[in-house]
Amino acid sequence: MTSYLLRRLGTVLVTLVGASIVVFSVLNVLPGSPAAVILGQQATPRAVRQLTAQLGLDKPLWRQYLDWAAGLLHGRLGVSYVSHVAIGQEIGQALSVTGPLVGLAMLVGLAIALPVGVGGALRHGRPSGSLLGAVGQVGMAVPTVVGGLLLIVAFALRTHLFPSGGFPGWSDPLQALRSLVLPAVTLGVVEGAILSRYVRASVLEQLRSDYLRTARAQGLRMGQALRRHGLRNAAIPLVTVLGLELASLVVGAIVVENVFDLPGIGTLLLDAVDNRDLLTVQDIAMLVAATVLVLNAAVDISYRLIDPRTRGRS
Repeated sequence: MTSYLLRRLGTVLVTLVGASIVVFSVLNVLPGSPAAVILGQQATPRAVRQLTAQLGLDKPLWRQYLDWAAGLLHGRLGVSYVSHVAIGQEIGQALSVTGPLVGLAMLVGLAIALPVGVGGALRHGRPSGSLLGAVGQVGMAVPTVVGGLLLIVAFALRTHLFPSGGFPGWSDPLQALRSLVLPAVTLGVVEGAILSRYVRASVLEQLRSDYLRTARAQGLRMGQALRRHGLRNAAIPLVTVLGLELASLVVGAIVVENVFDLPGIGTLLLDAVDNRDLLTVQDIAMLVAATVLVLNAAVDISYRLIDPRTRGRS
C-alpha cells in the first residue's frame, strides 16, 4: 500500500507540472497586455512599458514561468495586478464561500440520489420505479441558471425564507448558511439527478447477481440482502462518479456564484479574466487542477479500502 501511495503521489506531481506548463503557455499566448488593460485606453505607450516592467512581464517567458513555479512551490502565489492584494489571501477568502457551497451541494445531491436511485432499482418494472426515473430525468433537464432563478422567485422573493443573493460573511454563521442554502440546492438537485441514475444502475446490477439471489434463497428479504451483501459492491462505481462529480461541482459553482452574487472562486476567476489579471487566473487554474488530481487519486485509493480484491494489484 505504501509503494502504491508513493506511485500515485508521483503521478500527481508529474501531472501538476505538465498542467502548470499548459496553463502558463495558453494564458501567455493570448493577445493583449495586462498593463494596457489595467491602465485603460488613455494610457501612453511609455506608461504601459513602465507598468509591464514593474509587473515583471518584460522578462522572457521561460523566466516568468520559472519564477511563477518557484513561487507556487514555496507557497507564494504573488500579488494581484489589479487589487494589489496577495492572491493567496483572495483565494482563501473565496474558498471560505466555495468550499462550504460545494460541500452542501454534494450533501444535497447524495440526499436525493441515494433514495431515488435505490428506490428506482428496488421498484424496477413498476409504475413507481418509472416515476422515480422520470424525476431524475427532469432534474437533469433543468439548466442550473433556470433552476437558480426559480428557487430565488419561490423561496426568496415570494416567501422570504432565504436571501436571494449576497454573502454576509462567517461572523454570523446562521446567516451565512442561510445565504448558501439556495445555491447549494441549485447545484445539488442537478448532481442528485445525475448520481441517482448511476446509483440505480449499480444497485440493479447487484440485484441481478448470483450471490444476491443465493442470499435471498437463504431467506433474506430483498432489502436485507442488499444491505448486507450488495451495497458495498454497488458503492464501487459510485465512488468513481462521486470523484468526477465533485470536481464538476467546483466548475458549476462558477455559474451559481454569479447567479446568487457570491464572492467565491468562480466570481474571483471571472473578475480576474475580465481584468486580464493573468497571475490570479494561473493560480486559480492550478488550484482547480490540483483539486481534480487529488480527488482522482483519492478515488483510486478508496478502491483499495472498499474492494479488497484490488489490494494485490499494482
